[in-house]
Amino acid sequence: MAREPARSVTRRTLSRRLRRPSLLIVGCGDVGLRLLTLLGQRRQQALRVVAVTRRPEQQQAVRRAGGVPIAADLDRARSLRRLAAFADWAVLLAPPPANGQDDPRMQRLIAACSARGRAGAYRPRGATWPGPRAAARRWSYVSTTGVYGDCAGAWLDETRPVAPANARAIRRVAAERRLRQLGARGAARTAILRASGIYAHERLPIERLQRGTPALHTDDDVWTNHIHADDLARAAWLALFRGRPGRVVNAVDDSMLKMGDYFDAVADALALPRPPRLTRAEIIERVSPAMLSFMSESRRLANRRLKRELRLRLHWPTVGDTLRSLA
Repeated sequence: MAREPARSVTRRTLSRRLRRPSLLIVGCGDVGLRLLTLLGQRRQQALRVVAVTRRPEQQQAVRRAGGVPIAADLDRARSLRRLAAFADWAVLLAPPPANGQDDPRMQRLIAACSARGRAGAYRPRGATWPGPRAAARRWSYVSTTGVYGDCAGAWLDETRPVAPANARAIRRVAAERRLRQLGARGAARTAILRASGIYAHERLPIERLQRGTPALHTDDDVWTNHIHADDLARAAWLALFRGRPGRVVNAVDDSMLKMGDYFDAVADALALPRPPRLTRAEIIERVSPAMLSFMSESRRLANRRLKRELRLRLHWPTVGDTLRSLA
């Protein structure tokens, strides 16, 4: 007679687990793992978190953080079929491929997850986050501020038209367009975060400083934007529920730094030599084409939507706050 209550509890527990909503993290690298840590074990008991990553060491890290890893390849459509079962809520962190002017990875992902329309999404009793409405998926995508191109140091917000100046940014614009089309069809509620200069306590340009890679002379330097990886992870989560449909949000902090000043600040905080400063004409032969492209775009981004619409309170408002904490 004593066993019946135990079986009843087990059935109820199993039922809750089967009815849990799912969060799919696509491209679970550093920011994705930070999001897993942010959610924490308690919340994950009411939320099934599935993370897509191909690297075995990253899969182990996902398990340690409480998630369920799936080895899928965004370049192979067949490997993505099972993701549809977990795509009610999705945070998309995977970059486009390294070549071309489109993002077929986003195309394949959307096609795979659109193969199954899931209605009747479940919100567990006592959940502390908004539950999805029936037949409504919520996706947030982390893009790049590079889609704005060079703005000659001007202040701008999300209403600025995109003007990608290189293939890398063109691919990001293509990914954003596909995601907006998904939202326009009513297949998902989508939000786009444009991030720049992602850094963290463990993601500082130490090797660059140790190599002595030069920075631009003050007269030629460009304005840059930054966001701590922890704050970006929080923004990607909040965008699922607080982001307006189809809305773009600049995911940047309050820092106002030129690129060379950023390197100087990190060097000073870590007691490393400051990088040498060269003119633009001198530096062309000293840095890679990719780095040169970053050194050719200057813009300052407003983050009002990040604070007012997503209601994100930055844990690390500026790079200076982070560097001072190192002491």
